[in-house]
Amino acid sequence: MAKKLAVIGAGLMGSGIAQVSAQAGYDVVLRDVTDEALARGKSGIEASYAKFVGKGKLAAEEAEQALARITTTTDLDAAADADIVVEAVFEKIEVKQEIFRALDGLVKDDTVLASNTSAIPITKIAAATRRPERVVGVHFFSPVPMMQLVELVRGYKTSDETLARARAFAEEVGKTCIVVNRDVAGFVTTRLISALVVEATKLYESGVASAEDIDIACKLGFGHAMGPLATADLTGVDILMHATGNIYAECQDEKFAPPEVMRRMVDAGDLGRKSGQGFYRY
Repeated sequence: MAKKLAVIGAGLMGSGIAQVSAQAGYDVVLRDVTDEALARGKSGIEASYAKFVGKGKLAAEEAEQALARITTTTDLDAAADADIVVEAVFEKIEVKQEIFRALDGLVKDDTVLASNTSAIPITKIAAATRRPERVVGVHFFSPVPMMQLVELVRGYKTSDETLARARAFAEEVGKTCIVVNRDVAGFVTTRLISALVVEATKLYESGVASAEDIDIACKLGFGHAMGPLATADLTGVDILMHATGNIYAECQDEKFAPPEVMRRMVDAGDLGRKSGQGFYRY
């Protein structure tokens, strides 16, 4: 019998998680609050599968079978019989807690409840449930079908069994895992990229160097595949601003405080690639 996965949130991250999981043999239910969001998510999955087929990395029959394993719904009750639930909604603690509170009264006793959060402490999310030992961070990276890393985050009460099951799931969908043993805001990867993006933004903001030269310095000087400001544009300036803001709110370390120019870019809608303008024009 195929394992059952529920993904809450049909945005870029949620649909990507659904895609790789269905390809790995999971029966996936993808849930969002509107039919429009679900249609966009399903369309994105279809387009991604088509690209892999076109490049010869996936057989057309395999893509069809994987797509058939994905169902969409606006009903949270559809997650009731899932073995694993992965939440992938907006980075706002109140929203995540509301979802986990509802799931707690809905799913099976042994269901693993996972959050794809990139910065919010898992312990705070788990506090909305009566089963904090079953809650774990499973942080995928965008675009999910291409990025190989998953960051597993142990909350204050996450059990060894839950962590092991989360690792097994991530490895089954083809990812390599690192484990964050202490539930600090931002974990490992978001703390590192946030500190770099904030400092790069400050250098850009103060006129020390252009966005292009800052990124070239990181690519050629440090061997990075992509510079920090180009990374911000790819991830979403708003996403990184909220991530750094969440870390700063937790630890009050100034190196994570979102710079003024980043806040104004978000106010103006210059969010990066998805809006056509960020630190670069697209």
